[in-house]
Amino acid sequence: MASSSGSGSGSTGSLSTAAAMAMAAASGTEEEMRALMEQRRAKRMLSNRESARRSRMRKQRHLDDLAAQAAHLRRENAHVAAALGLTARGLQAVDAENAVLRTQAAELAARLHSLNDIIACMSASNNTAAAVALTVAAAATATTADPLGFDG
Repeated sequence: MASSSGSGSGSTGSLSTAAAMAMAAASGTEEEMRALMEQRRAKRMLSNRESARRSRMRKQRHLDDLAAQAAHLRRENAHVAAALGLTARGLQAVDAENAVLRTQAAELAARLHSLNDIIACMSASNNTAAAVALTVAAAATATTADPLGFDG
């Protein structure tokens, strides 16, 4: 029995050895799978790092573009502000000149009105003087002429 037990044990040992060999083969495959998974994980990590680096570069380019655009807009704003200042000063000069011209136009209109009054007054005076002169001339002619119309 011992022998059968030994044999049984041996055959159980054989099974154990076969199982151990199968496990070793499986563990070798498992090791290969672990190595493959580790390789894939390392590749994925490297890919993610590269993707993150490209993303950071894109972000930096975008920030650089925005900074350049902001600088350009600041320069353009300064030019527009300067042009606006020149235009405002020009407008003030034109407004001042218009005020002077309005004042001169009002003074000239008043002077014209005054001259028209003088002309009207002189015209009325001349008409009166002419009428008086005609009356005097008519009276003088009447006194020198024969009142009966006989010229001698």
